[in-house]
Amino acid sequence: MSDQKRDQFEKNTSKPTNAAPNQTHGEQAGNKSPQVSAWKRLTAKKWVFPAVYLAAAAIILGIMIVYQSSQQETLTDENLGLDVDGVEETNDADNDLPVVALQEDFAWPVADTTGIEVVMPFYEDDLTSEEKTMAVIQYENTFVTSEGIALARQDNQPFDVTAALSGKVIRAENAPIIGNIVEIEHTNGLSTIYYSLADVQVSAGQEVRQGEVIARAGQNEYEKDLGVHLHFEVHQDGEPVNPHTYLPEMD
Repeated sequence: MSDQKRDQFEKNTSKPTNAAPNQTHGEQAGNKSPQVSAWKRLTAKKWVFPAVYLAAAAIILGIMIVYQSSQQETLTDENLGLDVDGVEETNDADNDLPVVALQEDFAWPVADTTGIEVVMPFYEDDLTSEEKTMAVIQYENTFVTSEGIALARQDNQPFDVTAALSGKVIRAENAPIIGNIVEIEHTNGLSTIYYSLADVQVSAGQEVRQGEVIARAGQNEYEKDLGVHLHFEVHQDGEPVNPHTYLPEMD
């Protein structure tokens, strides 16, 4: 073999040896590629990051609950700042109304129903013509329908007016035309109003019990044709309602 051919042969046989490192590097790169692609596919899913966030939030919340439970104390009158020793106990039930009033049924606003009659009804559309005439109040040239009932004795004598329900007096005043007025506020949005009074015995802010005398029946200019009488109204949430809806049957 000539020297030129021998040199060419040696060059050709030396090429595979130089390619080996590159081949090994390619194989390593090929082994890593599937792992990188799998991670990218996992992080590309929309639910991955919300799931990680919720898991972290749950862990933090659990730690906070455990910490707060270990720090929690039972509230007592002392750590609320209530002076328990300084509270005086009283059994004077005759002078104080109960903290939680018992449910009451309406009573007629008179001390004695003997001889008492309804001389003017509450105006409603289903009344008879005669009753509607009785339920219209004429004052000078004005006609007004009655928003309550009027009670009077058959002998036109005064009588004691009593609270139909327990409650608080929110108004006790005199009006020039309708006379003395007493308004009592009750529970559940109810109030009772008493007109045409004389000798008023209560004042605003006073607590009264059912059946307690608050005044005497009197007269006024607004309903002067009725003589001595009591004009009685019941209001629910500020609106007049028929008192007979609440009052029992008269004996």
